[in-house]
Amino acid sequence: MCGIFGYFNYLVERDRRFILDTLVNGLSRLEYRGYDSAGLAADGDAETETLIIKQVGKVAALKKLVDEQDVDFSKSFISHCGMAHTRWATHGQPSQLNSHPHRSDPKNEFTIVHNGIITNYKEIKTLLEKKGISFETETDTECVAKLTKYVYDSQKDSNLTFTALVKAVAKELEGSFAFIFKSVHFPNEVVATRRGSPLLVGVKTAKKLKVDFVDVEFGNPTETEAVSAKESNSFLSPVVGAHPQLQRSQSRAFLSEDGMPQPIEFFMASDAAAIVEHTKRVLYMEDDDIAHVANGELHIHRLRREDGDSSTRSIQTLEIELAEIMKGSFDHFMQKEIYEQPESVVNTMRGRVNFEAYKVTLGGLRGYLPIIRRARRIVFIACGTSYHSCLATRSIFEELTEIPGQTELASDFLDRRTPIFRDDVCVFVSQSGETADTILAMRYCLERGAVCVGITNTVGSSISRETHCGVHINAGPEIGVASTKAYTSQYIALVMMAIQLSEDRLSVAERRQEIIDGLYRLPGHVKEVLAEDANLQTLARDTLSKERSLLIMGRGYQNATCLEGALKIKEISYMHSEGILAGELKHGPLALVDENMPVILVMTKDSLYPKVQSALQQVTARKGQPIIICNSSDDSLIKDYKTIRVPQTVDCLQGLINIIPLQLLSYHLAILQGVDVDFPRNLAKSVTVE
Repeated sequence: MCGIFGYFNYLVERDRRFILDTLVNGLSRLEYRGYDSAGLAADGDAETETLIIKQVGKVAALKKLVDEQDVDFSKSFISHCGMAHTRWATHGQPSQLNSHPHRSDPKNEFTIVHNGIITNYKEIKTLLEKKGISFETETDTECVAKLTKYVYDSQKDSNLTFTALVKAVAKELEGSFAFIFKSVHFPNEVVATRRGSPLLVGVKTAKKLKVDFVDVEFGNPTETEAVSAKESNSFLSPVVGAHPQLQRSQSRAFLSEDGMPQPIEFFMASDAAAIVEHTKRVLYMEDDDIAHVANGELHIHRLRREDGDSSTRSIQTLEIELAEIMKGSFDHFMQKEIYEQPESVVNTMRGRVNFEAYKVTLGGLRGYLPIIRRARRIVFIACGTSYHSCLATRSIFEELTEIPGQTELASDFLDRRTPIFRDDVCVFVSQSGETADTILAMRYCLERGAVCVGITNTVGSSISRETHCGVHINAGPEIGVASTKAYTSQYIALVMMAIQLSEDRLSVAERRQEIIDGLYRLPGHVKEVLAEDANLQTLARDTLSKERSLLIMGRGYQNATCLEGALKIKEISYMHSEGILAGELKHGPLALVDENMPVILVMTKDSLYPKVQSALQQVTARKGQPIIICNSSDDSLIKDYKTIRVPQTVDCLQGLINIIPLQLLSYHLAILQGVDVDFPRNLAKSVTVE
């Protein structure tokens, strides 16, 4: 979904060319999130002037438009505030007018960028229209820009601070958002706030920071605050509550040894991928935080104070490297990420699996293992590919732990208001850790007293912060919209969790050892499958590329493989594909099978192999010509059918190997169709709205 990037320099001289290039380059690092237009806002030649440049299409089109601007690119700024945005249309079609940044008026007094959806924008718009304010776009974001100016105009005689202004505006908003506000009335200042959408702040200085945290300023009795624009046009002094009031005029982290502000650069972004090339020192904002950058300092305020709020925000060090978010020698990020799986599966297990002692240790779960083992049931909640990883591992959870398992799509789970009890354990799986439906489901379960476990790929994400315990899958950055290596790493993380939960059960000790041996051999098996890529490319070109539909069938552990493979093919190549449980074939889907319907049958050896053989006979009896994913040693199938051969491993891990040829097939089909593999139409990497 929408991407936000901001760059703010203080006492660091930069020319306009450098600033605009930095903003555009920041957006290019966020392209994978999915977008249809882009724009930026920077300081003009005068303090009362803001330059806004917007364009429909790719970031490259925005860069071209920037280069064509009639401005002085050599003009230098000692201090400057600029921000940029990639838009994924939700309200109003993709157009130059609907693109961000949005402005409050033709003079650009207030400009904002926004990631998320304001659900009460119609009420705000109606109120402002009654006040005589007109609108130029169809977006929900413009309402916030207009509301900001309205509140400012009604309170301008009251020494209103930028922070207080944004706080007053944010209190009126419902929905999910991450905002950056910029104004000609507050030169060289920006204010950012978030609720439900990710936002982090990068810090770059020549000298080491004095402390590695920023104090949260909950209130200041000397500062007056704006009340709701709907309720009043006057100020009220804030009520001094029982909580101690913090009064700090300076943020101690950003002072030099002599107590004076130092040259500093700040970066704000929706994702660390846009910041890592500039600095590895970042602060993750939390819901209802308000970040104020001015005079080389970062202040964190709160929209509202709640019990248990932390009084600091730590400045962390990013672990990712720039090379990890570059394509290298590969043509596409998706291709690179498929080929990274021999390494990514090792990284998921590194330091956690002792192959000699047959022991798994997940440090993030340590304090909650006894509670999880006593659970009445385990509920897995996720969306899309993450849901399929839950489906793939539910069976091994039930076998090893003898705790009933339930898999839920987060959106449907919320729609049904599913009963959740205190003795339930709820596992939330999300690559980004910011998936809106999954986060809402997590908060629903937290309210009901369930133990909540997070499985994510992103340190500092909402799910990793708000769950009681969890596991980071350590797959490394995933840029391609279609998830590949995150799926296999989520799968392994869930299998490891099941193994650790069952370590007190002697009756399954032999089964645990068998699975751990399978995990040890897994990287080699993945490499064997990747070595068959040329054959898969030929199969895609000669057999499947001209087809309009595809059925993928399997049973047991391979049901999830079929669903995930079908999802990859439809989201990347735009070919209709459907994953079908082979046991349901006679209950309807068999009617689709004839000599013209391409079928892929997942038929690797496990306890259900004879039943899948029955499905094969049903397909061939209807003149179907299935392509069979089978084990390399299955000579009878290899002799009689068109096959994709994969190594054999323990049944509960076979899906990890079987999914890789389907990932490669989807990639080659997309290439043959001539579509954008990394950025499929209408889709976004991180779905941060419902």
